[in-house]
Amino acid sequence: MTMNKAPFYKSIGKEIDVFKHSFTNKIPFLLKGPTGTGKSRFIEFMAHDLEKELITIACHEETSATDLIGRYIIKGAETVGMDGPLTKAVKEGAIIYLDEIAEARPDVIVAIHSLTDHRRELFIDKLGVTVKAHEDFMLVASYNPGYQRGFKELKPSTRQRFVAVSFDYPSNDLEIEIVINETGVEKDIAKKLVNIATKIRNLTELGLTETVSTRLLVDAGKLIQSGLPKRLSAKVAIVEPLTDDAEIIEALTDLCDLMI
Repeated sequence: MTMNKAPFYKSIGKEIDVFKHSFTNKIPFLLKGPTGTGKSRFIEFMAHDLEKELITIACHEETSATDLIGRYIIKGAETVGMDGPLTKAVKEGAIIYLDEIAEARPDVIVAIHSLTDHRRELFIDKLGVTVKAHEDFMLVASYNPGYQRGFKELKPSTRQRFVAVSFDYPSNDLEIEIVINETGVEKDIAKKLVNIATKIRNLTELGLTETVSTRLLVDAGKLIQSGLPKRLSAKVAIVEPLTDDAEIIEALTDLCDLMI
């Protein structure tokens, strides 16, 4: 169901207009960008704005087409079963969001192909039936093109079935505003957290798989706002989630201690 209160989201470009036009024209939508840059929040905001049900699937290496389409059992002379989230969305006209789609098994990509072109239909192999998508059905997916490059890429033939928008970390001023709004911390604290993030993001020589996301800053801000000491909050919410390397943890902890 749609939420009563709109999720907080600050536009960083023309992504809201692009999404609305994609919805109107029934074109699938792809969000590209690092973890924690607001992709999921953006989709929640758009579903609320369009007053559509949102079904989110966090894809992982075991996510299969069967998980999305549903499981069907033969009982006597008939086939019965339960629709999966994708089938439900197709039939009811919901927005389905396949988060980190590149992590899913290849059969998921095969299953959505006929939904991402002019056909807009889902073939349910186990039943031998084809379901036409509801007028308001929309397929949205996200992936992180920089993650494990070469291993978790989307094929060009798949990417070209979507309208695509790249997400990145917001500007300093916008990120400060987000942290304040999400946590209630004072502006001075939010500014210091964003400065820490900017500094670590520029330390490319550390070779971190992921760098500091806005989500981590929000977590740190929440801990600080609830009374946990600032330096400890920064260590457990920003530094520790980034790496298991003891030397890098020590170096980044020292950096945070100096900056907050």
